[in-house]
Amino acid sequence: MTTSGRPVKATVFGTGSWGTAFGMVLADAGCDVTLWGRRAEPVEAVNSTRTNPDYLPGVELPANLRATTDAAEAAHDADFTVLAVPSQTLRENLAQWAPLLAPGTVLVSLMKGVELGSAMRMSEVIEDVAKVGADRVAVVTGPNLAREIAARMPAAAVVACSDEKVAQRLQAACHAPYFRPYTNTDVVGCELGGAVKNVIGLAVGIVDGMKLGDNAKGSLITRGLAETTRLGLSMGADPLTFSGLAGLGDLVATCSSPLSRNHTFGTNLGRGMTLQETIAVTKQTAEGVKSCESVLDLARRHGVDMPITETVVGIVHEGKPPVVALKELMSRSAKSERH
Repeated sequence: MTTSGRPVKATVFGTGSWGTAFGMVLADAGCDVTLWGRRAEPVEAVNSTRTNPDYLPGVELPANLRATTDAAEAAHDADFTVLAVPSQTLRENLAQWAPLLAPGTVLVSLMKGVELGSAMRMSEVIEDVAKVGADRVAVVTGPNLAREIAARMPAAAVVACSDEKVAQRLQAACHAPYFRPYTNTDVVGCELGGAVKNVIGLAVGIVDGMKLGDNAKGSLITRGLAETTRLGLSMGADPLTFSGLAGLGDLVATCSSPLSRNHTFGTNLGRGMTLQETIAVTKQTAEGVKSCESVLDLARRHGVDMPITETVVGIVHEGKPPVVALKELMSRSAKSERH
């Protein structure tokens, strides 16, 4: 992969599992990749052993991927600047990195969340902090469990940007033998699909932890997709997006895989663990834990009914016992399926 006669340069801010895995995808697609990490230990491990033992143990990283703790060095001359940090820390981190960004770089969000307080999507936070237009911001989303991608197992994804040509450039930059990206210009729908599926993943995990069966799981997945679509339509998204990789595809992967952090978090809650106990045994960020509040805030701002999301907020943040929350959800007034 080259641009102007040189390899495409990509920087990934974040050395967690998904940031590292996507950096590997970019490198396998032919880009020169630099990972930025705050801590020296994982950075040194990447450079000296070609591994990231903290997040992807046993995975050998490509030779054209290196790491640094120097943000200015990482950002220099990057064609694509990929942001892979927890969604609630994006604003603070990007404020530090924005002055270092290469002119014209495309900012790529791997994050699936909605900002607490502002109820802004991640692309909106990027535009706000970095002072760039929507045509400079892209989103990568879909059924992309990091551990499977790191094992180079087949996966597809959506590359979304309001500028189709920018989306196509990023598509080419991350099209690896095992990673097939599709383009989409519906950034709103793609981001909402990624953010809300984390909340539904928590709900399905809770049901699994309570051993309530596959009928309950199938019902939650389907009605969760309906909630997501309702919110998306109220915000101008394309309804077809929610039947694609960014919607149904990501939702199914999250709700059915033990590799999903949100599903695992919910399962522990459903088994009777307290919120603090569940947080203590969770080593990585489960985005839905915080984003369920901001997603519900966003829904209320748009006058959209999201009962599953409201139920998750009640369990996670208001201390409502899952049995009580489930009874309340099941006893809601009966409606048409198209309501």
